[in-house]
Amino acid sequence: METSLRYCSVGSKSLKLHAKEKFPLDSATHLQVHGELDTETGGPSHLSAMIRHFYHNVYSSLSFGLLYDRKKALRYSVRGKKSFSVTTDLCLNFQIKGRCDVDQEFQQRESSGAAEFIWDVTNFNKDQDLRIKVGYEAFEKVPYVQIRENNWTLNVDLKGRWNVRYGL
Repeated sequence: METSLRYCSVGSKSLKLHAKEKFPLDSATHLQVHGELDTETGGPSHLSAMIRHFYHNVYSSLSFGLLYDRKKALRYSVRGKKSFSVTTDLCLNFQIKGRCDVDQEFQQRESSGAAEFIWDVTNFNKDQDLRIKVGYEAFEKVPYVQIRENNWTLNVDLKGRWNVRYGL
């Protein structure tokens, strides 16, 4: 199980405890379950169950499932991701991804889509790996950056939103 502590500049300003578990269904498919506990309220702020299928030969994935959060209740979700290697050593990749969430009545739809460059630097320093993502969210029309160093992740966008994660 993957667990992390998360703090976000938008919404609830409390520390969140996030957990994710993947249950293999076959060699290319797994059930991925997420949960997030808000330390201020003591209750769940996010729950999800997604079936993810990977197309290893074309560096793609497709997933669908259910999401629940306190603000938007239960929703259905579909996501897709495609990665293209820019360099032969696979350190620099270009990725496109999209997502669509709909409510139970299929009345309200929320979409997101992004294009991003991902640069992975193994052993940036001794025992320190680094990942830098620079992307553009197409629906909100906002650029963003992610810097990840081993257990720490910082996400920032040009609308002034940010969040930080620490993987336990």
